Amino acid sequence: MLRVDALLVIVVVASALGVVAAQHQARKLHTDLERDQARMRQLEVEWGQLQLEQSTWAAHVRIEKIARERLRMQPPGADRILIVEGSP
Repeated sequence: MLRVDALLVIVVVASALGVVAAQHQARKLHTDLERDQARMRQLEVEWGQLQLEQSTWAAHVRIEKIARERLRMQPPGADRILIVEGSP
């Protein structure tokens, strides 16, 4: 009878330790998940900002302004435009 009681105590203690370990692991994984989700949201915001910045830098008006001011480019006059028609 004493052996059975000792065996049951050992099984209960091992089970309790297993539960504690599983709860700790679950809490740790949940914390990691929340941290990764926050990072994902942060990266999504940064991605949106980068897309906006890219569209700003590539805007036709901005490119034309730089071409006129920095490169001193001008649209060609009508006498300098040559239309080439392709064959059907």
